Amino acid sequence: MIEDETSGCSILLIDDEPFAQQIIEHGLRTGVKHVLRYESDARRAVGLAAELGCTVVLVDLRMPEIDGFEFTRLLRANPETEHVPVILLSSEEDPEIKARAFAAGANDYMVKWPDPRELVARVQYHSAACIARRERDAAFVSLRRSQEELAASQMALNQAQKMEAIGQLTGGVAHDFNNVLQIIGGNLQLLKLVGGLNDAGRTRVEMALSGVERGAKLSSHLLAFARRQPLQAVVLNPGHLLREMDDMMRRVIGPAARIATEIEAGLGSILADPNQLNNVVLNLAINARDAMDGSGTLTIRALNVHRDGEIPSEVPPGDYVMIEIADTGKGMPPEVLQRAFEPFFTTKPVGQGTGLGLSMAYGFVKQSGGEIVMRSEVGRGTSVRIYLPRSKVDAVMPEPAANQPLCGGLETILVVEDEADVRDSTCAILSALGYEVLEAGDAAAAVALIETGRHIDLVFSDVIMPGPVSSLQLGDVLRRHLPDAQILYTSGYAEGVLAHEGKLNASVHLLQKPYHPDALSARIRHLLRKKPSMLAGGAMAAGAPAAGASAS
Repeated sequence: MIEDETSGCSILLIDDEPFAQQIIEHGLRTGVKHVLRYESDARRAVGLAAELGCTVVLVDLRMPEIDGFEFTRLLRANPETEHVPVILLSSEEDPEIKARAFAAGANDYMVKWPDPRELVARVQYHSAACIARRERDAAFVSLRRSQEELAASQMALNQAQKMEAIGQLTGGVAHDFNNVLQIIGGNLQLLKLVGGLNDAGRTRVEMALSGVERGAKLSSHLLAFARRQPLQAVVLNPGHLLREMDDMMRRVIGPAARIATEIEAGLGSILADPNQLNNVVLNLAINARDAMDGSGTLTIRALNVHRDGEIPSEVPPGDYVMIEIADTGKGMPPEVLQRAFEPFFTTKPVGQGTGLGLSMAYGFVKQSGGEIVMRSEVGRGTSVRIYLPRSKVDAVMPEPAANQPLCGGLETILVVEDEADVRDSTCAILSALGYEVLEAGDAAAAVALIETGRHIDLVFSDVIMPGPVSSLQLGDVLRRHLPDAQILYTSGYAEGVLAHEGKLNASVHLLQKPYHPDALSARIRHLLRKKPSMLAGGAMAAGAPAAGASAS
């Protein structure tokens, strides 16, 4: 075998006479760089042509057992060699034989022994054509792969845009819904404040207020699902959160499925965002429901895991609170389990799954300093275990806002709210508490009032309002003209306005809608009791974006 590694021309010579190799090699040496391989047995030559990736095959027409015609047909019948050029070598200059050769699939026909110049020209021509064809086929394969990857990326982008649109829509709906709840709740609370209700009327008002609270929880769940809540990590007991989710979980799973909740006594506390943890558990429960086709058993388990206990190899040693969501569904094969946390990967039919639930859970757990471990077996269900570091601080259950005493004052408060009904009810409540109340329908009107020099002790402003002046710009104007004044924001949907990198700055004071008069009065009294110097120092340390939104 003669080899020249610098050439792409790979030639296979098939001839029962060994001296043919010397003749062909001598002819090719004058003008073409090549790799030449000789084979005397035509039966082995088809496999050899495929193995070597030949670009030209020279085959003698007259050979024992398998002649050049039959060999050519065998070569054409093999998918790996069907396009390899074949040059038949024959000692006969017979048109009939040439016709048979081309009919069998030969690309060329040469009479032994050809002039070296003719041999080189024909070998170069057919080899170049073969190489060009392979490059073209490779290009088509690459193009098809690129198109498939582009289509997959486009589909993923469409899913991401759809989720973003759903999130924006959900946030807008939640904002309007919370404003409606605030109007209803505020006027009901105002009825309680002004008095004059008989026992039956008071009972009806309390029932209506309970409905407002239920609506507020529903809105909060919508925002958590859409990931439109600014991250607010607090020390919490996950057992309390899981118990509070019990009713919602039963509605999500459906009546045909069974829920078993196992929460260890003395469960430790964790530092996490309760809304995001709620979202993760809810997504895992929905996945479990789909895997069980609406029936089966969903097990929710929470327990303490110690560093000297049984910890999976994926989890670093430490003390954790483990939350497990396990189902008795159909499970996943290893190849699906391996990709389960990949964004946009889903085994559900198109339109029935975004492939974001598990990736969201993975991101939340990682950001919280924990680990998430999934185990699944086809026919035996799936288990997702979340390991979150135990906090050394015990969770403190906050008292309900309604239990805080109502208190008022004589200070001047500017209420900035574009919803007239919300503004009217809020102003009436504050007036009933003894405050002098000013009002503005948007931030621009509030700025004009502040610039008149009117004394104002606190601004109570909605976050999202129409007009050329934003709520953050209103805070800047207030800080310049009335540095001792406080600002308290309120919103049913403040994501992206007051939040920096998804988290609320500690200097930003936000009261979520719908708010209770007791909570409103308590927050106002808390801010008005603050020393201006302390507030200004805190705002300066918070950074420019937060300072514009803080009560400085």
